[in-house]
Amino acid sequence: MSDNQQFIIEGGYPLKGKIRLGGAKNATTKMMVASLLTDEEVVLENCPDLGDVQITAELCEAVGGTVKRSGNTLKIYTPKITNHRVKELSRKNRIPILALSPLLHRFKKAEVPIVGGDKIGPRPVNFHLNALRKMGAKIEETKFSYKAQSNELKGVNIELAYPSIGATENIILAGVLARGKTIISNAAVEPEIIDLIRLLQKMGAIIELRTIRKIYIEGVKKLYGATHSILPDRNEAVSFAIMAVATDGDIFIEDAQQNTLITFLNTLRKINGEFEVEKNGIRFFRKGELKPIELETDTYPGFMTDWQQPTVVLLTQADGTSVVHETVYEDRFGYTEELRKMGADITVSTECLGKKTCRFKGKGRPHSATIRGPTSLSGAEMEIENIRAGCAHVIAALIAKGESKIRGIEHLDRGYENFEEKLLSLGAKVKRV
Repeated sequence: MSDNQQFIIEGGYPLKGKIRLGGAKNATTKMMVASLLTDEEVVLENCPDLGDVQITAELCEAVGGTVKRSGNTLKIYTPKITNHRVKELSRKNRIPILALSPLLHRFKKAEVPIVGGDKIGPRPVNFHLNALRKMGAKIEETKFSYKAQSNELKGVNIELAYPSIGATENIILAGVLARGKTIISNAAVEPEIIDLIRLLQKMGAIIELRTIRKIYIEGVKKLYGATHSILPDRNEAVSFAIMAVATDGDIFIEDAQQNTLITFLNTLRKINGEFEVEKNGIRFFRKGELKPIELETDTYPGFMTDWQQPTVVLLTQADGTSVVHETVYEDRFGYTEELRKMGADITVSTECLGKKTCRFKGKGRPHSATIRGPTSLSGAEMEIENIRAGCAHVIAALIAKGESKIRGIEHLDRGYENFEEKLLSLGAKVKRV
């Protein structure tokens, strides 16, 4: 971990070269929790070595599992749940609540820490808890933990009020060993969820994707060990793609997948970024003067909320006024204060400035931003609050004049594997101190 460390970045250099993507963080950690559903070994290939993966390994070991890494392969073996109570981990994140379902299936009781993670606004867990209660769990919320017990989870029909990724994953983990059939309506269907379903199917689960946002799960009596290669990280792909365009560089991203990036690729082309899809990856570069756009984040297959922050930095260099409407999280523009210190012209609003009226309308939440450009950015001292905002700060520093100091880089180590090394290989002037 990199607590109290910082990046010093000298901006103004175009990034050029080639990098290879790691496995998707948002799939890896969920698959590690899924391994707790079986008493046999689960092998995860293309597994990134990240802070969040290490924290999830702590969770698995806390309940009786063994976790062994060899290169980019992770082996998790939990023949017996020896402890249903996970009191605390070395760092808070939102993964522990997903462990409720495996622990209930295998131990009938569970206790996990209160949800933590990035500072991007409230992350309500009522969708998780209400679904598990409907499936037969008794859950108590304390100041520091969630306590649950159930002799048997049963399959039910659950319609989510919002296609929450975490709630969808938790219901899937509950449904695969529940008695009877579980149907999730208005489910999240992100590529990382589909990859989790692929692993569970290899383990013996019966899961079907049918009509729009519906997932059918037929509970089975037992799951088995399996080997699975994790899909490449689309968030990392977008981060480096925007670096290429923002610095007027040229980066080939090996293993970048067009099918998981379609919405981003369309958006980038509208801005005047360009790409070429090749056999084993995608090349990114700038086509000409950057153009402003109107953009709304949304659940998959919409424009991902994690792509919003790096894109806003790019839009500070576009010639004209851009509008970004955040519809997934109600408080994800805090990082723009640091960008304004560097000279960015960004105004944050509580209004719904997009074409659609979102669930935050009239709630006074700062969920829209107007970006006027192009503006010349100057180096500054910045503090990172979450992973994607941290990447936005790095991109801003890369295009700024002068030197920037970025604190809080432990957030970047949670979400990006070998981040500093990849930047250096592309010609960035960056050092960790």
